[in-house]
Amino acid sequence: MQTDLFGKRRYKVNLHTHTSLSDGHRTPAEVLQLYREQGYDAIALTDHWLFGAGSEEDGIMILSGAEYNLGHADAREGVFHIVAVGCSRPPSVAKSMSAQEVIDAIHRADGIAILAHPAWSLNTPEAILPLRELDGIEIYNSVSGVHMSRRADSSLIVDMLAMQDYFAPLHAADDTHYYDGTDECLSWIMVEAEDNSAASLLSAIRAGKLYATQGPEVHLRLDGDGVTVLCSPCSEIVVYSNLVWSRCAFTGEALCQAHYKLTGEESFVRAEVRTKDGKRAWTHCIPLKTQ
Repeated sequence: MQTDLFGKRRYKVNLHTHTSLSDGHRTPAEVLQLYREQGYDAIALTDHWLFGAGSEEDGIMILSGAEYNLGHADAREGVFHIVAVGCSRPPSVAKSMSAQEVIDAIHRADGIAILAHPAWSLNTPEAILPLRELDGIEIYNSVSGVHMSRRADSSLIVDMLAMQDYFAPLHAADDTHYYDGTDECLSWIMVEAEDNSAASLLSAIRAGKLYATQGPEVHLRLDGDGVTVLCSPCSEIVVYSNLVWSRCAFTGEALCQAHYKLTGEESFVRAEVRTKDGKRAWTHCIPLKTQ
């Protein structure tokens, strides 16, 4: 547990990782030991089509999880990976289902449905827009940027969705497979919760009380005529919106705050920060009323 800039409790959580029970290169016990040693408070083991029940082991909370991947290699035919977290029982799912049917099945099992790595899957905004009641979207996915893959960052897709008034909490996750130093313990969410119980964490995740990060802390607040970004020391703060021409980037040494003055034409804003060694953090998109 850590305390954020506002004195609130935050828990370090990875909601997407794989073990040797599917296509991961480490056993569940090895994975839990690794993430525990790296200071994680909670993790979901999300092996493909294999529901893992929740538990607690030696101080790390294990949230129930699974990943349901639909489609094959050709994105033209539709590739959707849906991560299920916090289900009270295995969802009733089948590979013949549509993405929406899988989301609905996860919800019937009391779970949280997160769209994994839309950039890696080449999920276009037009393909995502019909999906109802997604509980989260991965803006960054570690394994999608290494080895055979180079599409880790889904920021552009997230922004294009926000332009069409489609919003969901934004997550970062490892989706760890290799455990060779390239994809493990690199991207996570910091969850604002009362405690590290499964009930408290899942309630906060459902409510979007989290930010996505690789280390930095970041918060975005509406503030009078603009928005203020507060963060741990960074070298770059960027405020993104639907505008393609605006003063949105702030650079310097050990930046901890930036104020972006709204023009009145923004329909949404979100913030991203970066440290001098390249570690990033992301806020959710915040919808705004345009003039």
